[in-house]
Amino acid sequence: MRSVERDSDTNLYFGYVPGFPGAHSQGETLDELHENLREVIEMLLEDGNLAFDTEFVGTQQIIIP
Repeated sequence: MRSVERDSDTNLYFGYVPGFPGAHSQGETLDELHENLREVIEMLLEDGNLAFDTEFVGTQQIIIP
């Protein structure tokens, strides 16, 4: 799972993996962002010094009428 936002000023997509320290990236398209995040996660896993200090609980959407 990942969280994705789009910056309206730069039109870049920003994404991160909640609860996975350092797993964040950006891209001009969603496909590029996905590939960049995959590469970052692979590098973090290869490093082997992962310290998960948070527990991902979930996401919620807030709707304001």
